Amino acid sequence: MKRFSTNTTAMPSGPVGKAFEEVSASFERFCLAAGVETLSAMLEKDAEEVCGPRHARGEGRRGHRWGRTRGKIGFHGGKVELERPRVRDFDGQELPLPSWERASEEDWLGRWAMNLMLINVSTRRFRRAVRLPEGDVPVPLGAGVSKSATSRRFVALSAARMKEWMVSDLGHLDIMVVQIDGIHIAEDIVLVAAIGIDGEGAKHPLGLIEGASEHSAVVQALIDNLIERGLDPAVPRLFIIDGSKALSKAIRRSFGRHTPIQRCQIHKARNIMERLPKPLHASVRRVLRQAWELDADKAEKLIRNLAQRLERDAPGVSTSILEGLDEILTVTRLGLPAELRRSLACTNIIENVMGTVRRVCRNVKRWQSTSMALRWTAAAMNEASKGFRKLKAHKQLPILRAALIAHHEKTSNNGVLANEVKAA
Repeated sequence: MKRFSTNTTAMPSGPVGKAFEEVSASFERFCLAAGVETLSAMLEKDAEEVCGPRHARGEGRRGHRWGRTRGKIGFHGGKVELERPRVRDFDGQELPLPSWERASEEDWLGRWAMNLMLINVSTRRFRRAVRLPEGDVPVPLGAGVSKSATSRRFVALSAARMKEWMVSDLGHLDIMVVQIDGIHIAEDIVLVAAIGIDGEGAKHPLGLIEGASEHSAVVQALIDNLIERGLDPAVPRLFIIDGSKALSKAIRRSFGRHTPIQRCQIHKARNIMERLPKPLHASVRRVLRQAWELDADKAEKLIRNLAQRLERDAPGVSTSILEGLDEILTVTRLGLPAELRRSLACTNIIENVMGTVRRVCRNVKRWQSTSMALRWTAAAMNEASKGFRKLKAHKQLPILRAALIAHHEKTSNNGVLANEVKAA
């Protein structure tokens, strides 16, 4: 059998030899060295296409070489320095090299920074997240992995994406359900957001606006923005809110006074429980759960009986139970199946989105401006949308569409008849 010699062979010279040296020391450094060598070859090819072979005097040249310079390209969330040729045309104007233009594109570095910040990597720890502390890739000044550089990339990309999102067209979306809710970002900053559900059960972040409170003017501004972007107010839709009167007022002003609005049953039950003595919690909770499962007439009767029984022990709560009773039972009055009612009787969808917003924003210690809160919230909402699943009862949405159309026709006909009687 032939035996192999244990003597080491001579190391290849040139770029291949350098690559062997790098991989024997560090795979990370090998990847960097191999990438730099490949890009250098591509840049030389670009220069040759413009100037022809080096020292050549052939016709067809569009320019000539003008020495070399050093520049930076993105690598591991930051930048590394690279030498490249310079090329000028015969008028003295600098000519771009296509390979360098693509390699020096900053957008993917911004995406890297944005992605890490959205998963709660702070700017102070960004360098450690993208470069191993014991790694061999150098981090000199200007490498772009400092907290300030990371913050600048996040601000620029999040602002650009928010601007694009807030003017995006909604006309192509078959939105059947809209959930609107507010979130307190700081003591004096309240953001109102909207989430839509289309006819297939898919969920879409629709819009966001800032204000000092959930005032009707703030909500109206959000709704006006949605309408301007293509949300047709003539299409019958179901709106789901947490119970704010300002929300109801703005919705009915824009979409009609007979627009179906469902107040969140979970919020309603929670508000009632907070005002009741603890011994009454179990019995009242049981009655409310039973009411949510009954048809509209029986549910209303059961809730009125509950309010009547509580008049002696908790008169203030008794009045609160009956407040907004029609809107609490909207999905029941529409005649929806039980599974679809449970999905649409609460604001859980937008509450889950707001939970993602709080998680993403927990590293922010001081909100410098409203625009900062908008950028972070918009980025967090779009981050939450990556995990959206279809509505559980999405196969029953055609029933909702038919019910909304029937409700719209009924209320429209009633309005026409009332006007005719009034005119007569």
